[in-house]
Amino acid sequence: MKESILKALHEKGYSTPTPIQQKAIPVVLQQKDLLGVAQTGTGKTAAFAIPIIQLLSEQQAQQKKRVIRNLIITPTRELAIQIEENINAYAKHTQLRHAVIFGGVKQHSQVIQLDKGVDILVATPGRLLDLMDQGIISLDHIEIFVLDEADRMLDMGFINDIKRIIKVLPRERQSLFFSATMPNNIVELSRKILDQPVKIEVSPESTTAETVQQYMYFTNKADKKNLILHLMKDREIDQALVFVRTKHGADRLVRDLKKKNVSAVAIHGDKAQNQRQKALSNFKDGKLNVLVATDIAARGIDIDQLNYVINYDIPNVPETYVHRIGRVGRAGETGTALSICEPEENVYVRDIEKLIGQKIEQVSNNPFPQTEKPMNKDEKKEWEKEKQRRKQEFFKNRNKSRR
Repeated sequence: MKESILKALHEKGYSTPTPIQQKAIPVVLQQKDLLGVAQTGTGKTAAFAIPIIQLLSEQQAQQKKRVIRNLIITPTRELAIQIEENINAYAKHTQLRHAVIFGGVKQHSQVIQLDKGVDILVATPGRLLDLMDQGIISLDHIEIFVLDEADRMLDMGFINDIKRIIKVLPRERQSLFFSATMPNNIVELSRKILDQPVKIEVSPESTTAETVQQYMYFTNKADKKNLILHLMKDREIDQALVFVRTKHGADRLVRDLKKKNVSAVAIHGDKAQNQRQKALSNFKDGKLNVLVATDIAARGIDIDQLNYVINYDIPNVPETYVHRIGRVGRAGETGTALSICEPEENVYVRDIEKLIGQKIEQVSNNPFPQTEKPMNKDEKKEWEKEKQRRKQEFFKNRNKSRR
């Protein structure tokens, strides 16, 4: 490894690589395609960014003109920004230039940076295709292509965008493909991108980090607000990332928390990018007790030493639970995930437990226990139909919003 990169890693405080970094870095340096299966928080970004910086630095002297040689595609603005920040830290003592582009903001400042020439580009699919269509970006010289968070990319309806991007990439390239889960559609996509890849799996698919303690509180819908306030006080929680299902639910919960003098801010798709970044920055700096987030907005949030994640709403897609609680217990650290379940969400809990292969510990010392009548067999059947309808509507609305 180049001395300049080692110096940057030392300044970053890195000493011991995580399992995925131990396995992935040698493969990338050998310029082989890689299929990485690893849950969030395992150190994936460093696993691909560090060896890419090494490879591009070695070949930099041969470049007559500065062109985009590494493209990293990721599903959300927050995750794109986070990856670029890490690259900035790892490459600070090299001559490499890097940039990040994403939608939701004016393109002018991004275009100015691109015009100066960059070696590494981190991008979300929509803004990348937009600038390609305008003739501002060319992918003709890509040597290394990275598709990060592939499962979430497909969940968010980016499959056609990804196919368009892949179609214009050079055939001779190195490709790295990372996903927390490997359902059939992800396997199929990986086959179109990768050539004889080395597969690296640092934990079983769709499992939760062993370092995360998980607890379930069964309560009534009307008592959720009281229960979360009780948890904040009883467990002496200074900071928590709280997940909700909808944007309106996020705003409503923030209003309720503020009435009880709990400093809270919501981030979701209706918030402007600068609002989301300010909220995230204030949360990281300890100026906020609670950050309330929808799943799309929270993807890519990386907060050092975050101890608590609270599922205010139980997700109706089991894999989402894995992604949510992966915000704590990152890179070997410990953390706690608390989930608040109302009666209509009981079926979701069973789906989650089936996926992760374990029972989530139910807290009996609960001042607001679930007392509402459980569903009978016919009601459960109707609820399953409603669950599927909501799921389809959820993805349909997300696809509409990104257009």
